[in-house]
Amino acid sequence: MTQAPSVKRSRPGSDDGSIVLAHELKGLTCQKGDGALGAERRASELILPDDILDHIHALMSLRDAACAAVVSRSFLRSWRFYPSLILDIETLGIKGCDQNIHVITRDFICRIDHIMQKHAGIGVKTFRLGTFPCRNVHPSHVDRWLQVAITPGIKEFELRMGWGNKIEYNFPCSLLSTERVSSMQSFSLDGCSFHPTVEIGCLSNLTSVHLSSARISGEELCGFLSKSLALEQLDLYNCSDIVHLKIPSVLLQLHFLQVHRCAKLELIESKAPNLVDFYYYGHRMHISLGYSLQLRRIQMSGESNMLHCARTMLPSIAPNLQTLYLTSEYELVNTPMVLGKFIRLNYLEIMLIQPHHSPDYDFCSLVSFLDGSPALETFIVRVEIPVTRNDSIIEYPDCSSLQQRLLPQHSHANLKKVTITGFCSARGMIELTNYILLYAPLLEYLTLDTTRGHERKIHKSIICLQMHEEDLVEVQRARLAIAHYVEKNVPSTVNLRLVEPCSKCLS
Repeated sequence: MTQAPSVKRSRPGSDDGSIVLAHELKGLTCQKGDGALGAERRASELILPDDILDHIHALMSLRDAACAAVVSRSFLRSWRFYPSLILDIETLGIKGCDQNIHVITRDFICRIDHIMQKHAGIGVKTFRLGTFPCRNVHPSHVDRWLQVAITPGIKEFELRMGWGNKIEYNFPCSLLSTERVSSMQSFSLDGCSFHPTVEIGCLSNLTSVHLSSARISGEELCGFLSKSLALEQLDLYNCSDIVHLKIPSVLLQLHFLQVHRCAKLELIESKAPNLVDFYYYGHRMHISLGYSLQLRRIQMSGESNMLHCARTMLPSIAPNLQTLYLTSEYELVNTPMVLGKFIRLNYLEIMLIQPHHSPDYDFCSLVSFLDGSPALETFIVRVEIPVTRNDSIIEYPDCSSLQQRLLPQHSHANLKKVTITGFCSARGMIELTNYILLYAPLLEYLTLDTTRGHERKIHKSIICLQMHEEDLVEVQRARLAIAHYVEKNVPSTVNLRLVEPCSKCLS
């Protein structure tokens, strides 16, 4: 096999640009013997076609690719077509904790300028730019970088303007009006204005859109979505200018919609026929999902009465729902008994946060969800914040009779697993538990967790948070309530698991 000569180091004044590139990519240098350089030195001993060298170069990280370009003519050439430009202070080797923010910003701008000037603007597949923690990145710099990055063939685009940037950036929508973006599959903007116009071209391959803290109106977004016929995922976070969110019916591929903390939002109206997952966090509002028959999973979180909202609204707009997560920070009214049914719902998880703001909420009203979910198999209730109750069954034992309630007497024949975290001695919680034991004949597992959410599982490790004295008092009441009013009702076929504070929680 023909041997290639060893790589020659450049000297000042050489015309291959390696020394210039090394100077301009300061901060991306690597140590002698680095794996990427070692691999390049060995590869450079062979004569390889340009496309193979380009492929090898593309597999390297940005830093390794820059190092290889410094010492190799071949890799210097392929650097001009490097496909993955991921630019932030970490990948650029800028140590933010060691320098003044103005110095960081200056180095950040300088290094990206050097990189983009050396790039041919051809072959970019992925471009991600994050300016945090820089504060004064002028829009003219970003415009210049995007002109190089957004070229035919690009697939992934992400621009994150740091929250500390003092100059608002207006994304140049003209870059989306040509064929150069027809290949784009993912588009993400964070912390800038985005005002798409009718001149935007057809984004025929765009499947994912993420907008965070973006200044865009509902009408502008609807027009943009109408040009994105292949869209599969739409994620909106803190887009405070949107009042009416309208999803056009032409989005036949849209299956995932997430709307989070859009403060001025008053209406969500989706006509996308094949929506499968819907996630919403915010205040109560009117939501219309077009009676989507494909909708399988919903997660809704809000500040107040989210359980009431979900119970009255969702059965009619999501008839085939299978998985439902609900979080409510304040539940000021009990969950109503309504006629609507979740015919196919098999997993339900409810989280109540700060229920001490609504001390009159009756946990037993959650029976409404059981009554409306004939196919339910797993039911989880999480009470996350300490509850100081005035209806403790231990303090007021005269309130212990389940027969005082006019509860539905339906058999929940599919219910197999029930978990209650933050179990307390409230009369309603005891009655809810006994109702389940009475009307779930095939129940297999019942977990009652009195740690009140203080046990946390992170990956495979369990950590415990110290409990306050008032929490421990309620834990004792809950344990007494279980012993006196629950355990005697547990059939032998049910595996009862009690989770109590450990020595770390008590210390």
